[in-house]
Amino acid sequence: MDTTAHRVLQLFDELKKESLDLHALLEMAGGNPPEKREAVLDAVTRMVERGWLRAAGSDVYERTEDGRLAIAYPLDVTLYTRAGCPLCEEAKEQMAPLLREYGASLREVDVDADPVLLERYTNDVPVIFLGSRKVAKHRLDLDQFRRQLARARS
Repeated sequence: MDTTAHRVLQLFDELKKESLDLHALLEMAGGNPPEKREAVLDAVTRMVERGWLRAAGSDVYERTEDGRLAIAYPLDVTLYTRAGCPLCEEAKEQMAPLLREYGASLREVDVDADPVLLERYTNDVPVIFLGSRKVAKHRLDLDQFRRQLARARS
């Protein structure tokens, strides 16, 4: 991923926004030089094509979950879950001590809140990602997860 695309995706976290208008993306990611503005426009176009951003109105974009994962840090753990899922709760409880031990962060994402994720994971929760890589679904192998965390930390 090029630095402009990475910068655009980071802006959503930095500004704590679910959506950003094109003007904000241009200003914050590129500034005023025409070549920088063109690089941001090209990056936005490529990210929409890849599914990392989606149009959310006239010149307004949302970062998708795939876009968030694209810039996830190696020790960012994502748990795709849904309300009332006993396997999800079990995985979360099993992971908790390891997350503390390795200094990893956990983000829970409700698949029922996003039509793309619902279609992708409707019968597969829990699904666990470490950084941008899927490491488990349905059940968590704690020994394997520990090894994966150790590799991610080094």
